[in-house]
Amino acid sequence: MQVVVDSLLTNYYRTGTGKTVVVLHGWGDNIAGIAPFLKSLSAHYDVVAMDVPGFGGTQAPETSWGLDEYAQFVQSFITKLNIKPNVIIGHSNGGAIAIRAIAHGLKTEKLVLLASAGVRGDNKKTIGAVRVISKVGKILAKPLPKKTQRKLRESVYSTIGSDMLVAEHMQETFKRIVADDVREDAKNITQPTLLIYGQNDVSTPVNIGMALQAAIPNSKIEIIPDVGHMLPTDATSVVLGMVTEFIK
Repeated sequence: MQVVVDSLLTNYYRTGTGKTVVVLHGWGDNIAGIAPFLKSLSAHYDVVAMDVPGFGGTQAPETSWGLDEYAQFVQSFITKLNIKPNVIIGHSNGGAIAIRAIAHGLKTEKLVLLASAGVRGDNKKTIGAVRVISKVGKILAKPLPKKTQRKLRESVYSTIGSDMLVAEHMQETFKRIVADDVREDAKNITQPTLLIYGQNDVSTPVNIGMALQAAIPNSKIEIIPDVGHMLPTDATSVVLGMVTEFIK
């Protein structure tokens, strides 16, 4: 399904009955990428998910966005569809967007954070490296063939674990997002919150979950052993069990 939100053609998915659960996917992902998880949820709930701007079937914004713009867009989407969320689930960057949106007034009864990002202050060296390398990489690669340019950039970015190349058209937005820490926002969340992290996650390690759990007053954290970052697809049944129990 599609709807125009804040002048952007937005692709979204809605199915199921029961309590309304809004799901926000992570950076570089889309609703098709987490389809099995959404389908499992819809057996119990009214599930609403969208491709956030710049990903999947939703138009990219004309300018670079930060978490504030994405949070406002989520609010506009929910208002446009006249949704009253009982639960918001955010995976990875979707979790950071959810935290910012709720801290800025988005209404929901409960929050679930799956491998949520948003703790940035401890990664200043990485953030600086992303900015510098993106400039140096372009300079070094300029005289080379396009295929060689991309391989060089991939090699350079991989040394710092950057997701920038997952969506090259969103590089400026990526730089803004990875420089934005949501821990102060998290302190203002009063809703019961469940955080779920994978023990083997290297993208958003467990210590990030611990930092967010410490910031959110009414929260608890669950660690799933032998699982990495992609909790919605790699640990669907376990996550579903934890989420349904939490919502009950």
